[in-house]
Amino acid sequence: MGDTVRGNDHLGRWLEKPVRVANSTLYRRWMIKTHLVRPGERLVDTLAPYLEGRLEPGDILVLSEKIVAIAEGRAVLLKMVKPRPLARFLARHVRPLGYGIGFRRAETMEMAIREVGSLRIIMASAVGAVDRFVGRSGDFYRIAGRRVASIDGPGPTTIPPYNRYIVLAPRQPEQVLGAIKRRFGCDAAVVDVNDVGSEVLAATPGLDHELVRQLMRDNPMGQGAQGTPVAVLRPTKEDKPVSHWPDHVAPGGAAWVMPLGGSADIALRIGRESGDPDQQAVDL
Repeated sequence: MGDTVRGNDHLGRWLEKPVRVANSTLYRRWMIKTHLVRPGERLVDTLAPYLEGRLEPGDILVLSEKIVAIAEGRAVLLKMVKPRPLARFLARHVRPLGYGIGFRRAETMEMAIREVGSLRIIMASAVGAVDRFVGRSGDFYRIAGRRVASIDGPGPTTIPPYNRYIVLAPRQPEQVLGAIKRRFGCDAAVVDVNDVGSEVLAATPGLDHELVRQLMRDNPMGQGAQGTPVAVLRPTKEDKPVSHWPDHVAPGGAAWVMPLGGSADIALRIGRESGDPDQQAVDL
C-alpha cells in the first residue's frame, strides 16, 4: 500500500504521534497529510485515497473543522469584508490572548456579527468585559456560541494564503460525518482544536465526545504548515508509547494551504466573476 497520493510524495502520509490514554485504553494516533481541499469538494470522496484499505475496526476518524468549512465554501476573503462601526469599536476592546489576533481584527468581528447577530455579540462583549474585573475568561465565547468560537481569523504567523482569509464554522458537519460512516464504516468527528483547547463540533451517533477531546487535547494536527487536517485514532494494546515520528515524515516545507476561493459572503462571488486573481484556486 503506497504512501503517495496525486503525484506528491508528501501527501497521503500517516504521521504517527505519541500514544495517549483515554478511558483506560491506549490509542495510537496518526495525522494524515492531504492535498489542497477546495470549495465544493465532497469530502467522503476526497478522503478515499488516503483511507481505503488502511482503516481497521474500532478506528475513529477525526476531521479539522477547517477542511469541512472550506469544502462547504465557508472561506471569506479578508479584503471583501467591510466592518461596520460596531465591529470596529468592539474589536478595539478585545483583550490580547497571546496566540493570534483573533477578534481584535475588525473584519473577524464583523463576520461574528453576521453569524449570530449584533445583539448577541454585544451581550457577549459586555459579559466578556466584566471578566476582566472578576478574573474569569471564556464568557464571550460561551455567550456568542460555538459558531463564533470556531471562526478562524488570519494572524501574524499564518501561512499565506491563510493570511488573506477568514474561515467560518462548518454549516452542516453532520452530513459529512454521515457520509463517512456509510462509506468507511467507522465513527468520525469534526473538531475545533488549537493550542488552548479541544472541542468536538459534531460526531457520529454514539461516539463519546469526551474521548475524542482527550485524544486531541495536545493539538496533534498542529496549527499551520503541518498540513494534517485529518487524524485516525486507533485503540491498541501496545504498552510502549511511540516517542518519535517515523522516518517517512514529510519535509517541513510541505504545507496544506487554504484554497483561494469559496465564500460565505456574496461579495466573493462578485470577485470571482470579475476575474480577481485572489479568487482563483491553486493546487499544490
